Amino acid sequence: MVRRLTVAERLASAEKDVLLATIRQQSSWDTFIVQQAVLHFGTIYSTFSCNDVRQFLPEMGRGFVGAAINGLSHGGIIEKTGERVPSDLPSTKAHEIRVWRLTDRGHEIAAKREADRLARRSAAA
Repeated sequence: MVRRLTVAERLASAEKDVLLATIRQQSSWDTFIVQQAVLHFGTIYSTFSCNDVRQFLPEMGRGFVGAAINGLSHGGIIEKTGERVPSDLPSTKAHEIRVWRLTDRGHEIAAKREADRLARRSAAA
């Protein structure tokens, strides 16, 4: 027998669908900016959280940075450390968020981008 959803569950599901649709509408440029910030933090610091990255990004809409971070995780660029820290967003009421680190693949991508940047700078000089 299939359990019917309560009104509250249906409303929560509808709100989640709207949030996911909004996140999907973000441009690939926004995703690129988050990826650049993550690669930057990952090469400088051994671990980082959304708190660290978010403070250097423009406002991107509710849930976007976390969704982009999860995408990088699924892409094998970052991995969970097993640690959690409280979110510094007032709206989350200090909800715990994950701490991440770059994978070997993430370090390779960051190194290649840095080498490409230096090559472009040398070519322009």
